[in-house]
Amino acid sequence: MAADAKGRSMASSSTTRSRLAPAKVNYALHVTGRRADGYHLIDSLVGFPAIGDRVTASPAAEGFDLVVSGPFAEPLARAGNMAENLVLQAAGALAHHAGIAPQGLHLTLEKNLPIAAGIGGGSSDAAATLKLLRDLWAPDLADAELARIGLALGADLPMCLNGRPARVTGIGETVTAVPPLPDHTLLLVNPGTCIATPTIFKALTRRDNPPLPDLPRGGFGSLEDFVDWLGETRNDLEPPAIDTAPVIGEVLAALRQHQPIRLARMSGSGATCFAIVDNAVEAGEIAARIAAQHANWWIRSAPVISSQGTADGT
Repeated sequence: MAADAKGRSMASSSTTRSRLAPAKVNYALHVTGRRADGYHLIDSLVGFPAIGDRVTASPAAEGFDLVVSGPFAEPLARAGNMAENLVLQAAGALAHHAGIAPQGLHLTLEKNLPIAAGIGGGSSDAAATLKLLRDLWAPDLADAELARIGLALGADLPMCLNGRPARVTGIGETVTAVPPLPDHTLLLVNPGTCIATPTIFKALTRRDNPPLPDLPRGGFGSLEDFVDWLGETRNDLEPPAIDTAPVIGEVLAALRQHQPIRLARMSGSGATCFAIVDNAVEAGEIAARIAAQHANWWIRSAPVISSQGTADGT
């Protein structure tokens, strides 16, 4: 049970609910300006492979807590970091909006994605939490209002709440649906280097780049068409990130030497890089070859979630 601010009981589900928090990949990211408050303006095309962290909400006899598990749990589970965890912040923000005091709820975050990796792990965790707890605490809350709550936690929240391919502008708050992307698999590689996003933005030498080229109204006719369009774009954060962490260049070189990769690029502010591959079999073969040479790199692959899919990749 959960009690509202006046002590009234508020029924919650008696069943355990779970939601994938998928990785976010910036296929292209142009930095187009900077606001007076210091926030950078972007124009980005994002997609979400069906791989990520997982947030689970379970009923508890009393209290409200969070347990972090998984291969990347240790930094987040430290006592000093728990208060800053975006899952707890998302739960607190939604509880405040709904006017309740969260009780009788146990949250688990299975942390499978590298931290500070340019793939929106923390933001996606918070987005999954907001969606799970909306079902329990505020089922009538509109998506737009949930996005407003999320934006207060971070600029990546609205796009992660959307969880499907989209064009993202402003500081990340404007999320526009795009025509369906051709089927493909994304191969993700992270060399184990954490990158602080503010550091990379600070290192930019230009902040007034042109926006993305127009997307075809009818969508891309083929994966080749999509890759050709991406060839006219870039990630403006990639050069300063490589200057900061040269190993990113090594990752890109390792990806680009393998066929049949169609395109390799850094995501977000790094250090995770991605490659577009036709299918899961080819991605798996390339992943195995790279892993044989770089045993300490984090390497995963998954199909991109379709425009009609859900945050659980279905």
